[in-house]
Amino acid sequence: MSIITRRPLNSPHIAAAGSLTTPSNPSSTPLSISPYLLFTTPELAARDELMIPVQLRSHGKQARVSTAVVYCEANFGAIDGKTANGLVRHSEKYKILSVIDSEKAGLDAGMVLDNAPNAIPICRDLADSLAQAGSLPDYFIFGMAPSSGMLSTLERGIVLEAINLGMNIVNGLHEFLNDDPLFVAASKENNVEIIDVRKPRAKKDLRIFSGRIAEVTCPRIAVLGTDCAIGKRTTATILASTLRERGMNVVMIGTGQTGLIQGARYGIALDAVPSQFCAGELEALIVEAFESENPDVIIIEGQGALSHPAFSTTSFILRGSCPNGVILQHAPGRTHRCDFEQMVMPTPATEINLIQTFADTQVIGLTINHENMTDAEVSTAIASYEDELGIPVTDALTRSPEHLVQMVLSAFPEFEKKLTACAL
Repeated sequence: MSIITRRPLNSPHIAAAGSLTTPSNPSSTPLSISPYLLFTTPELAARDELMIPVQLRSHGKQARVSTAVVYCEANFGAIDGKTANGLVRHSEKYKILSVIDSEKAGLDAGMVLDNAPNAIPICRDLADSLAQAGSLPDYFIFGMAPSSGMLSTLERGIVLEAINLGMNIVNGLHEFLNDDPLFVAASKENNVEIIDVRKPRAKKDLRIFSGRIAEVTCPRIAVLGTDCAIGKRTTATILASTLRERGMNVVMIGTGQTGLIQGARYGIALDAVPSQFCAGELEALIVEAFESENPDVIIIEGQGALSHPAFSTTSFILRGSCPNGVILQHAPGRTHRCDFEQMVMPTPATEINLIQTFADTQVIGLTINHENMTDAEVSTAIASYEDELGIPVTDALTRSPEHLVQMVLSAFPEFEKKLTACAL
């Protein structure tokens, strides 16, 4: 039974992050777009059948949410599936219809991640995913984050299959598909776009650190970690959402590809920016958010770990954001660093010491990633770390978010008057 219909894309769009190709940009050079602004015009939104969901900054209106399937073969619920994991838990920009992972096909994605059903099915392949959807989804999202940052030969074929079916592509890898003649030709032939989320702005437009971060007078809280893929973005998202529910004006700054794909209004894939400009680009983004939104607090998503020899984006985050406080995420059940089995995990105490030595800031709390732990072990770890470190400790996913609120209040008591009572 054929369920495929290819819908027209009649005009260029400006999307979140990266670069794209469109039928109205037929030159061999892909159209480069800002990774920071999500916008279009009401006229374009009204005319196009296939729309990119965007935030209209001047009016606060939001176009319809586009549908998407997420490819995460053999990695959903695992460390390298963090983009898919994040999108299933939270996505402002796309309605996730299904996840593709043949090893977990037939299961509910919410049950796999959090033991709570969310009606997002896991499918064995793209054909199964389309059959489940009943129509052609708007987007195919590559939902894995391998350390290589590149597509395998098999994965290239699957992405091309999605393009040939008429699906737009969201690519969060370091490999930019708009630089590949094969993908560019296929996208033009099938009237679809490719969004390379990690592609930075042109070098001539990149900014160095200026010191303007001193003009940002609201508190800035960075959520950092002791390793990569440890839950920093998830904790930051829960914290931001909870504070908003309590009446605070919160801006969250995304610093990686997953946050951008989820729909972060302010964000940049820092690990794709030349190192000389990382601190300055983040600083400029925070200043822009502060001036535009007048927030009560700015929460900055962390990347990697300051102590990690391979992933040192944290150093630029600390320099560029100059946070007033840091929440540290740690996985007590993880014995070795992700993708580096020869490297033993640091302790929270050593990471805290390193952070507070490197930057003029304070770690205000510790959050637990409960992988490989029972609930009883999580409770024991919380009590033990609170006793050892003398700071609040919680698990953002398995404990009440009120604990995160109290963690922030202990460091910033001035927030008390901004918070409204809310049953959590």
